[in-house]
Amino acid sequence: MQLSIDLTGREVLVTGSDHAVRQAVRRYQAAGAVVSRLSTPQGAAHDGPLPERPFLVAAVDDGQPGWEPLLARCRTTGVPVAVEPAAGPAGHVTLVGGGPGTTELLTVAAVDALRDADVVFYDRLAPCGDLPLLTSAELVDVGKRPGHHKVSQADIEKLMVASALDGNNVVRLKGGDPYVFGRGGEEVAACVAAGVPVRVISGVTSAISVPAAAGIPVTHREVSHMFTVVSGHAPLTEKEHMHLAGLGGTIVVLMGIGTLHQLAAGLRKAGMRPEMPMAVVERGYRPGQRTTIADLGTITSAAAGCSNPAVLVIGEVVRVAEANSTHAGAAADLDRLAASLLGS
Repeated sequence: MQLSIDLTGREVLVTGSDHAVRQAVRRYQAAGAVVSRLSTPQGAAHDGPLPERPFLVAAVDDGQPGWEPLLARCRTTGVPVAVEPAAGPAGHVTLVGGGPGTTELLTVAAVDALRDADVVFYDRLAPCGDLPLLTSAELVDVGKRPGHHKVSQADIEKLMVASALDGNNVVRLKGGDPYVFGRGGEEVAACVAAGVPVRVISGVTSAISVPAAAGIPVTHREVSHMFTVVSGHAPLTEKEHMHLAGLGGTIVVLMGIGTLHQLAAGLRKAGMRPEMPMAVVERGYRPGQRTTIADLGTITSAAAGCSNPAVLVIGEVVRVAEANSTHAGAAADLDRLAASLLGS
């Protein structure tokens, strides 16, 4: 169960050792509470005198014995007790896959890592709009846009490492999955080289989720039993076009608007038929999501107004989405007709 309570101006007593409570204290302060501290069951108070009757006691599980009698007295006298997790070990980095950009597709592990972070370095493809609701950490925008890198990759790695060495729990929040064209391997290597503990939390890759948002399955029985994921940042070679055209199945291209012309021409030259259906899904799971469907021979002109972030899907599975859309539209038409007849 999750409850939302307005804590503005309310007195909250946080119990637990200094290290264990640091993130819980920050969360309650960010929520507007007046926070008092009790670091040991024996009564070592911090940050001023203790309130006579707090509105809430936030009990951080710090592993110290002896807290239960105090918490039991609070419950007996009607003071609510909220059990809070202890802060994790200081001085480490967690690479978090943020999925395609919607908070709804964050994993439980991702939400927990954000909750426990001291600093979050995030980019524009991550679900950054709701970050103030998910964490009280310092938020640092290191986002990169086509043709403009606010912070270079090398500098991002230096910032992460330096912050961790200063004793912070660092989260690097990335769009999609850190290991799917996310340069996660480079960031892990930078941490390892600096002696900083690092872990990776996988995310929902846009290679699967964004086509799904447009109703396109990347595999479908008797249509496609494989899919290939390709980066669209740089043009493919003639050999790579030949390989893709001969492999069969579904081709998914991430961030491929800039190389769409070369891709379509190269696949046609490699023998892929011009009638092969193709879709461009822009801004998946974001406001303004749009899908453009054409075929390999006409997609360049059809997608002339499209822009990244976008996912390209090439293969017969695109027809599956079109068929499902037609059936859904027919069902909606029948529903409207039935409502009209019943109304008359």
